[in-house]
Amino acid sequence: MSLAANNEDEQSVSSELPADVNDWNKDHVREWMLRIKVDKEDVDILYNAKMNGAGLLLLEKSDLIELELSWNSKKLIIPNRDQLKQKVLTPSCSLKPYPFKRFNAAHRYKENSILDATETGSKDCIQPCHEFKAFTNTSEENEMTKYRYEVIRFAAACMNSRTNGTIHFGVADDGKILGVSVQNKDGFTTQQSNAIEKHFQEQFVEIAKRCIMPPRFVEVLKADMTSTGKYVIEVDIEPSFIVCKELHFHILNLEKNMKDPSAGKKNDGKSFFIRKDNSSKNLLTPDSSRIYKKYIPDMSELSQLRKDEEEKHLTEVKNSVQGSKLCEMLTGGTHSLDKSHFTWYVVVANKSHPDQLDNLNFLTYMDLMAVLDFDPESTENGLNTQFEDRKTNSHLPAQYKITQAVEDIIDKLKLNRNTSWVFCNGGFNEEDPSDSQKWLTEKGSSVRDVVSFLCRRDVLPNKKFLIVFLLLNQVTDGNDPMLETFSMFLQELKGTNQILCICDNETTYTYWKDLIMGRYGVDISKRCISELSFTEINGTVLSLWSENRKSDRFLPGVGGSKVVLSKKTEDTLDLLSILCVNQCDGGNEDKQQHEERFYRGGKVSWWNFHFSEQAGSVPFIKRDKFEYIIDVIIPDLLNMKRACVFFNIFHLPGCGGTTLAMHVLWTLKNKYRCAVLQDRTDDFTDVAHQVVELLTYETKEQQTRPPVLLMIDDFEDLCDVKKLQLQIEEECIKQNIFSKSSQVIIVNCMRAESREQAEENDDSVFVGNNLSEKEQEQFKEKLKEFKKSKINTDTFYGFMILKSNFSLEYIRGVVKNTLKGFNSRHKHAQLFAVLVLLNVYCKNALLSVTACEEFLRLQTTEDCRSCRVEDRFEKFSTLLTRCTASSKRVFECVMVIHSSIAQHCLKELTASHGVTRADITNILLTTDFFHDLFLGKQKLMYDVRSMLVKRQHSTKGLFSPLIHDIMKETPGMEETILQNAAKFYRKDAVMFQLLARYYYLKNDKDFQMANSWAKKAKDHSKDNSYICDTVAQVLKRELKYQFHQDRDNPIKPDSLEMYLTMAESATKACKETQQIAHKEAMIRFQRPNDYNTYNTAGCLNELQVGVQVIEILQKIPLFNSDHQLLGQVLSGQIKIEDSTSKQPKLKEYSDVLRKHLRYLLDLKGQMKQHFDFLDKYFVNLAPFLAEKDKQKELTHDRVNKCFQQYIRLFGEKNWTVIVNDNHMNTMTKIEKTRQCLERNKADSYTGLLEYLYKEDSASTLEEIVEQYYFLLQSEKERYVKDAVNFIYASVILANINPESKHIRPYQSLHQLLCTLIEQCTSFSESLPTNYIALSLLWQDLIPELTSFVSQIRNMYTNEWKSVGNGRRAAIHFFLGKEKGYKGLISQRDVNSWLQPGQNISTEWDNEKTWKQVRDTGKLHRASGKIRHHCISVGDSNVVVHPMFQSQLPKAFGTRVSFFIGFSMKGPVALDIDFET
Repeated sequence: MSLAANNEDEQSVSSELPADVNDWNKDHVREWMLRIKVDKEDVDILYNAKMNGAGLLLLEKSDLIELELSWNSKKLIIPNRDQLKQKVLTPSCSLKPYPFKRFNAAHRYKENSILDATETGSKDCIQPCHEFKAFTNTSEENEMTKYRYEVIRFAAACMNSRTNGTIHFGVADDGKILGVSVQNKDGFTTQQSNAIEKHFQEQFVEIAKRCIMPPRFVEVLKADMTSTGKYVIEVDIEPSFIVCKELHFHILNLEKNMKDPSAGKKNDGKSFFIRKDNSSKNLLTPDSSRIYKKYIPDMSELSQLRKDEEEKHLTEVKNSVQGSKLCEMLTGGTHSLDKSHFTWYVVVANKSHPDQLDNLNFLTYMDLMAVLDFDPESTENGLNTQFEDRKTNSHLPAQYKITQAVEDIIDKLKLNRNTSWVFCNGGFNEEDPSDSQKWLTEKGSSVRDVVSFLCRRDVLPNKKFLIVFLLLNQVTDGNDPMLETFSMFLQELKGTNQILCICDNETTYTYWKDLIMGRYGVDISKRCISELSFTEINGTVLSLWSENRKSDRFLPGVGGSKVVLSKKTEDTLDLLSILCVNQCDGGNEDKQQHEERFYRGGKVSWWNFHFSEQAGSVPFIKRDKFEYIIDVIIPDLLNMKRACVFFNIFHLPGCGGTTLAMHVLWTLKNKYRCAVLQDRTDDFTDVAHQVVELLTYETKEQQTRPPVLLMIDDFEDLCDVKKLQLQIEEECIKQNIFSKSSQVIIVNCMRAESREQAEENDDSVFVGNNLSEKEQEQFKEKLKEFKKSKINTDTFYGFMILKSNFSLEYIRGVVKNTLKGFNSRHKHAQLFAVLVLLNVYCKNALLSVTACEEFLRLQTTEDCRSCRVEDRFEKFSTLLTRCTASSKRVFECVMVIHSSIAQHCLKELTASHGVTRADITNILLTTDFFHDLFLGKQKLMYDVRSMLVKRQHSTKGLFSPLIHDIMKETPGMEETILQNAAKFYRKDAVMFQLLARYYYLKNDKDFQMANSWAKKAKDHSKDNSYICDTVAQVLKRELKYQFHQDRDNPIKPDSLEMYLTMAESATKACKETQQIAHKEAMIRFQRPNDYNTYNTAGCLNELQVGVQVIEILQKIPLFNSDHQLLGQVLSGQIKIEDSTSKQPKLKEYSDVLRKHLRYLLDLKGQMKQHFDFLDKYFVNLAPFLAEKDKQKELTHDRVNKCFQQYIRLFGEKNWTVIVNDNHMNTMTKIEKTRQCLERNKADSYTGLLEYLYKEDSASTLEEIVEQYYFLLQSEKERYVKDAVNFIYASVILANINPESKHIRPYQSLHQLLCTLIEQCTSFSESLPTNYIALSLLWQDLIPELTSFVSQIRNMYTNEWKSVGNGRRAAIHFFLGKEKGYKGLISQRDVNSWLQPGQNISTEWDNEKTWKQVRDTGKLHRASGKIRHHCISVGDSNVVVHPMFQSQLPKAFGTRVSFFIGFSMKGPVALDIDFET
């Protein structure tokens, strides 16, 4: 028998069973059956039938019956075979050995796993044999000796047997991975080399070194994938024919035990090893000499066998197409990642190897929504370290659990902004990892939450995201977390079409494929890439990006230089879309596609400007305002002293305002750092921080830096712009940024419904719907370019609307032709109508592409590609365009191309097709689809809610424009709409509030329904004062309605009882509103940057209820002819019993009044309290930002109307008659005088301050001065309040009419004031006393001023902190240059110096306005030094504070000049400038 045949026979009878049952031959099956105690006779039957492992797995019970096996064998074989099957389907932590003769493979072993190999002899010469050495019970001193001995022994055996082989140190005999602690890797390499030189014959040393590879150290991981610090040491042996030829190799002086001097001395110290079964056998022993003598002559035959096997196993160059397959699957068929079918990618990765990381760079360029990382050491040495140059947000799976609105979770996790790095097996936030056996129970459910969340249709666009399983390590365990996660995605996605698996070797692929097939019956092979190395994968994916996407981006630097914008910085500035100097350079975008989209009516993109600058293109159309902005507004703003300034581009919808703003940014991108705010938000803290980071990027050490040009679009209120401005200035102070010119310019692009709505000034432009001749000429030139290029402009409606100068005839013609054949039963027609309605009634309303696709039931093909949604709209598609929405999410949307198109479509749908606004609204509210999940649902719900709820205060409508139009178009349908809306928004208190308002406002009022909805609203939002106020509104209006419906005069006692009961209920509801408003105010006081104001509705409503009660009482017999008596009764001067004692017929009325006596006696005091509070609130507090006081405008007239009713009952009219009545005693005159003062709102200092703002008030003030003078002269004990009010009245009169004869000499007033200051006053009188003292005595700079300033600030805070949120202390006087009365200048005076229409109260922050004031030279220009948060005046210790802290830089000791205004919080520094 030849040596080769002998080896083959030895393999067949090996007692070790291969790990894979499919590899068993008939002998292995026989061995297995004997082990499970099958009868030998039955074993022989199956052996003779040549049953191998593959056949065993397919064996059925019927086969055993057919073979007539015993009952015992049937019972044993099938159950045990099923257990084998389960092991095949779910391998038990077996691992393939490290690839033979490789050193840079990303391969690791897992502790206590079983190596999928057995200790064997030679097989086919090429397939390595293996030998395991635990290497555990070896002392440190014997470690190297044992290592040398075993390596040389095994190597020589393999070389003489001509078989490849690997010896593993740190592996037990049964293949279990143990690992070895290695202190010095180089030591093993050196010792191995020395051993070869020592133990091989000299002429064979070099041959041995070529056959014996250096030691390889394979890292051993724990079961939880963290490092053990141990290694398996492996040495590969490759005795190739070309090296070994027909040689044989003796070993010299190999000593297993150094302590045994006789060891290795036999046969002259020579040994000759071969592989025999699973061990290395020395043939130079007495027992083996016969075999040795036969073996040597057969070496030539064995060498030839080796040569034949080598030729058989030559690696074939496989013609792989997996590079193309990767491109196809990764992009969804587009072969460009810039234009990928997939919007987002999710990567699922296990533990990486350091050798892999450099070739995973492609991941950092991809749009990764999330990375599910199962490596607990990823942040230390794993995949996460590859993203150090990118901004990622680290999360634990538990953070994905749905505990609030999905949009809020997305916003909280910042999913749209940066990649979410989800640590799925610990390694973050001190969470411990789990091994595969415990992972499912400890972490599986939370990872399922992540998978379920990411696969929700309202999170990622349906069929537009790809899950990439990155198999960086072998998955061999059926319980592996990667496999479990695959199962989760498989279930959520209902298939594998959105899954791509990537690995770089056949072994990893085979394990993965077999596990998935075994567990889930799914063939994953078509969705796998395994034949490419990660080097090839990296290069292939990077090649799918354009140069524009891969190249560096630049920002302008100082002095015309450029700085590289790092990717991490850009990721960090996630609220901003940054326009770089080289924005579109190197891109591969389609010019025609971009131009078609824009000129059809889509939003402009940077590409449109880029293409217009290319050779042969007509320049981008410049609007008339463009050069004015570039040449006048921006240079003017740069000269301002404020750190942040803004200008406005007001525009009618669809007139090109946004395009103009972006054109400005594009033109200035080389000089300014330009950015667009991506998302509107209520809190501008993060926005301000990012804007300032952009400003200071790579310029922190520079004295000058390029300013930031920040574009904001579609803010609804200028107040929000000013809040952002203030926040940016505060951030500049935090970062100690100071400059004498503007650092940030906000380009505020704001939609206006008309020119009148636009607040135009020198820093504003208005873009309307009337083109100039110059603009029209440019449009004609552009049209010529289109014709020259043979571009079809038939559907360039956006362009043609402007070119036709917004011709209504053109727009009507387009709409009428397009909507011919409209059929509301068709799904695409319904959806088009919805888009039209959204465009007309809600700014920026959009519907996501995904939502449209699902509504129209568009089918996605197997490779995830779908047809364009626009095509399904058929002929209506020409009126639609795509855009990108940026709310809390970023997603593609569909919208009508132009607002005028939408408006005419709506008219045409009604006029020609009978489709009403109510019909379309009901589609939104009642169609099941809109109740389901889809991307952008929360924004749509917000937009629909806005259409239904939001009123236009400019038109003073009772309902939203949509509801008003439905009322006109289809009367009565509005009720159905609102009822459906309440079902759609079933937890929305505002919607219930709207229904309550509807029922109490509609013509046939239904107060029962109104009350029911109001209470439902309150139940859903108990802590909201505006919602709770609805209950009071319903009760108040029901009282008024019932009373006005009452035709009885006088009213009956039972009606009086009903009305008073209703009034008490309404008053109680008002007081509850006030209490909740106070709670809200205290909460807001604790929150920074909360500008929401105190809700005064509860006070106003209680006043209106009180007035209604007075009207009711005036219609009962007791008071209908004697209103003076009613006033006396309500004032408590006359008892009700006394007023009815002489009229017994009125006893029923008296009984009712006595029943409500407490309420009635409190009425006057409560009303007076509310009048005083509202006066103080609106006089002492002004809007926080420089703006009109809209809250006051809405409230003032209604409060004044109530006051007139109140004063007719309780006030005195003619003071001249009273004071000249010689028959009236002094006490009565004093009382009557006080009533006269109350009538004129002159009984409080706030009422007197209001006269500063009234026209033609001098004569009234003169009388008030005389009334207070009378009181001061008549009363024995002078009241401090009277004296203070007398001073206020005198100062105000002197300001309004300096020539009045009723003004007391300034010195006498000054003396009276000094007297008052010395007296101890009550707290309520201290604030007004300190204020007037501060204002009048400032000219004298007396020492007491320091304490006045300190006291007044404390008093103001104590009095107003609970209700002053969103407002600031009002300034009533300014310090003038002159002395005496003329030293106080009022706002009326200052306004008279300004241009018509200007008001200093709304222009505190306007430097141009202050220049006008400076030019008059009438205000005193103070000087001082900057201290901490304030300015010390002159060289004194008296301090003033700036109106906005952001106006005061951190430049301690710097001298500044300023004007001084006097507010209830103390002196305020205005128009601060540095002294030169």
